[in-house]
Amino acid sequence: MNRSIAKLGTTIFEVMSGLARETGAINLGQGFPDAQGPAELLDAAARALKEKSNQYPPMRGLPELRAAIAQYYKAHQGLDLADDEIVVTSGATEGLAACITGLLNPGDEVILVQPLYDAYAPLAELVGAVPRFVSLTPPHWRLPMDDIRAAVTAKTRMILLNTPHNPTGSMIGQAEFEELAVICNTHDIVLVCDEVWEAMVFDGTRHVSPLALESLRQRSVKIGSAGKIFSLTGWKVGWLCAAPPLASVLAKAHQFLTFTTPPALQWAVTEGLMLPVEWHKAHVQSHADGRARLEAGLRDAGFALLPSSATWFLHTDLKASGIDLPDTAFCDRSVREAGVVTIPFSAFYAQAPETGFVRFCFTKPEATLDEALERLAKFRQSLI
Repeated sequence: MNRSIAKLGTTIFEVMSGLARETGAINLGQGFPDAQGPAELLDAAARALKEKSNQYPPMRGLPELRAAIAQYYKAHQGLDLADDEIVVTSGATEGLAACITGLLNPGDEVILVQPLYDAYAPLAELVGAVPRFVSLTPPHWRLPMDDIRAAVTAKTRMILLNTPHNPTGSMIGQAEFEELAVICNTHDIVLVCDEVWEAMVFDGTRHVSPLALESLRQRSVKIGSAGKIFSLTGWKVGWLCAAPPLASVLAKAHQFLTFTTPPALQWAVTEGLMLPVEWHKAHVQSHADGRARLEAGLRDAGFALLPSSATWFLHTDLKASGIDLPDTAFCDRSVREAGVVTIPFSAFYAQAPETGFVRFCFTKPEATLDEALERLAKFRQSLI
């Protein structure tokens, strides 16, 4: 067995969702809505399945979808993207794999920021690259620029970031990207930015992509996800956006990973991205209501919440909540004693984890959230 694969376990998300299925617990762990998803996209996919081709679409994605992606980013973020700067992938994780396999060689170093999506480091190690970790610091989880500068060596070839950030909900601003531009241009580093949560911002903070900065435009890759934009996580339709020389390399990697993505879903996402800006705002608001409900309920139950601008998650500081347990113990007992699945922050670390924070997902029906909150309130009382 490949040595990097041999040391891996099952992801925390699958483990906790498995516990939810096994015990019947309410799943506030893995980030997916209980709802089917927007009717507009479901209808579009059904029509495409019957009326459009079901054979191989172009390797880089349907031309119509690439055009819709460019139109979406122009309308929502003011970005100007050309057709040859977009590659459609089978989800954002495949896009990440294309970036890492296409842009890194054995021995190259990649800077990763903890807490982090658990695929980042294993993907890097699979190609023989060397992860170098820096960590965000609570309670505001700002990007540690001095630590990033200190982590750069002659072997650094990539910085991989996530904004809006999962699990903390923090966001990288323009001033930070300008500092990163100096680092990347000085040391000839590619910046890969996982922006899958870009549409799910709830406090009015402006999402910034490195592609919006001229100083980073030629050396950055933007990763997007229809699954997150439209709350259809199982569809696994994503994309990469980058200047043509980078996009060409990413397309070469993509063609030997999944080659292409189901055409009916591509057609449906095309229609979805072309929906009016007002539709997209209303879709985000449909999640905001659950966010407000969970936030108020957790605070009423005595949980201390940290600031969060985006994603489908809120997180609590256990110590500030009067709970003297590490995150893994809290999450294990929450399943078995309260019947509610949550995610420990320590699962998002490759080394030196924070162990005092727990993540809750709010994309659930009102009745589900209310029942979970009642259970969590009783559980907290039993711990203090």
